[in-house]
Amino acid sequence: MFTGIITDIGQIESVEERGDLRATISTSYDMASVALGASIACSGVCLTVVAKQAGHFVVDISAETKRRTASGQWQAGRKLNLERALKVGDELGGHIVTGHVDAVGRIVALDPEGASIRFSISVPAEIAPFIAQKGSVTLDGVSLTVNDVIDNAEGAVFYVNVIPHTAEWTTFGGAKVGDELNIEIDILARYLARMRQLVD
Repeated sequence: MFTGIITDIGQIESVEERGDLRATISTSYDMASVALGASIACSGVCLTVVAKQAGHFVVDISAETKRRTASGQWQAGRKLNLERALKVGDELGGHIVTGHVDAVGRIVALDPEGASIRFSISVPAEIAPFIAQKGSVTLDGVSLTVNDVIDNAEGAVFYVNVIPHTAEWTTFGGAKVGDELNIEIDILARYLARMRQLVD
């Protein structure tokens, strides 16, 4: 489990095809404090540390993970939002995040609002009902609050504001229109939808 509060920006140093894709990721984390087999969220994707050394850790990325995540996500040079797994007693500053990507969205507009940037994100129909005004959503591992949602024929467009601090401490500082983002819906919305499905 994670909170959607990013604690480092890593970078994929190298990738290697080994059946699954093996990626070496640079980090400022003290890797002596990270156990082999520990989970680290990489731009919203929960991955297992399979090897490590000072300043780097290694993960295996399955074909299923590649299919379900943003295009270009697993290329050398790509920057990633990193978060270590939540420990009992940690402050829950964002919301409960599992590290399982529900869909890929796309940035369709970036508009200044005061010192912040308003991100407009298009999402497919299958997750549109799970995006709610003033609800939580995870974008590339970052916990954000939805400002508004507008449904359309393809799904929906929703809006979040990224404050300067968030832009500086995540990969959002380099975001561009057209970029794809990994989206995880609020876990509560997922369970409520399942309960409604069973009742109906």
